[in-house]
Amino acid sequence: MAKIYYRLKQNQNDKMAKCYGKWYAEMKHTETLNTRKMARHIAEHGSVYTSDVVLGVLEKFRTCLLEMLLESKKVKIDGLGTFYTTIEGTGVANPDEFSLQKNVEALHIRFLPEREQELNIAGPQFLKQAHFTLFDGMTSGLSGHYYEGGENGNTGGTGNENGGNGGGSGSDPIEDRP
Repeated sequence: MAKIYYRLKQNQNDKMAKCYGKWYAEMKHTETLNTRKMARHIAEHGSVYTSDVVLGVLEKFRTCLLEMLLESKKVKIDGLGTFYTTIEGTGVANPDEFSLQKNVEALHIRFLPEREQELNIAGPQFLKQAHFTLFDGMTSGLSGHYYEGGENGNTGGTGNENGGNGGGSGSDPIEDRP
């Protein structure tokens, strides 16, 4: 069964008075899959395509995605979400003073998860599909306390409380929390 590993982390940012000292759930990623590993994983799911064919498609997707984004287009992948670009920079008082070299600092790629009703993977809907396990550390392996997201999807430790690193409200459904 798939599991979302998390650990508890105390907010130490004293500039966030409402959140300071509170404990929040923080993601614990176990691995980063590169394109080759992802292609192999896709091919192992009963695909008629071998991992080298899937890898070729993923590589072509990557290059075409960047090409389309650099042409000021958004790219929507049905059932996943939309890739788009944003500009980071400084403002000017008068449009005549604007300069790309002086006022544009970066071009970012952003991603917005699918929000269509039947394909929604954003926020609360994605949470309902999650299975959570408290990460006890590498020395004890990837074991821990287990919580399965359900109809309500409330973990008591996700979301955002007043700009913090997560947080939540309501009951604490995580079993045997230390």
